[in-house]
Amino acid sequence: MAATLDDILHSHRTRRPVVMGVLNVTPDSFSDGGDFLSPSVAVAQARRMITDGADIIDIGAESTRPGSDRVSPAEQIARLADILPAVTASGAIVSIDTTSADVAAFAFDSGAAMVNDVSAGRDDPAIFALAAERGAALCLMHMLGEPKAMQADPQYDDVVAEVKAFLAGRVDVARAAGVSRERIIVDPGIGFGKKLEHNLALLAGVGELCLLGLPVLVGPSRKRFIDDVANVPMPADRLGGTIAACLAARAGGATIFRVHDVAATVQALKVAAAIDHAGP
Repeated sequence: MAATLDDILHSHRTRRPVVMGVLNVTPDSFSDGGDFLSPSVAVAQARRMITDGADIIDIGAESTRPGSDRVSPAEQIARLADILPAVTASGAIVSIDTTSADVAAFAFDSGAAMVNDVSAGRDDPAIFALAAERGAALCLMHMLGEPKAMQADPQYDDVVAEVKAFLAGRVDVARAAGVSRERIIVDPGIGFGKKLEHNLALLAGVGELCLLGLPVLVGPSRKRFIDDVANVPMPADRLGGTIAACLAARAGGATIFRVHDVAATVQALKVAAAIDHAGP
């Protein structure tokens, strides 16, 4: 049975795995840019992911891949106009992947229940008051710098400690703006201003991030670090690495997994859970 929004927001307590399916309605996303620009194709993909077991559909109309250019709120809304309302009408829990309060407001008006903000409210602080007013779930992600230049030699002294402190600080800002702590999710931002060693350390250190007492979302799907480890240059061929990263993060306490390949991830998480239940 698909998760409810309350199931998702309490998943860190119940350990229920939640799968978030990625739907990019962009021409330039790193893995599937241009694949789902047609409303009919995008809606069909969303329905396919729901059938495959996705609990959330995360729809984005602005690529945040390394080197990407910004897209205006008006253009994002134009890309979403014929797609997002149709997906929410299918009964799915929809998350809007944006840093813009204007785009988030359009999405909420169209039935979305969550905003996934890769800037953690730094791009448009009005997103906090909007989420509070609408009672929406809010995912706050760590990113070092901006997408255009975030991979230009990122540096950390202790990436896990620094990401944890950043997320704790952004949670405090959100709460000060009226967002309920019970509506907040955190994401370490795999691939967003991180080198290989940083991504691996964060996946290994998920347990430390879980000490924030909030659901932890990880998004390793098809990311470049998998190529760095396993020599898989084509993003669509990185399913094995994606599942390995999700299972490692799950072992550390993460409960929300943002992926392109929903069916295989759902299957892996079910088997992992069955093994856990069979143990002593």
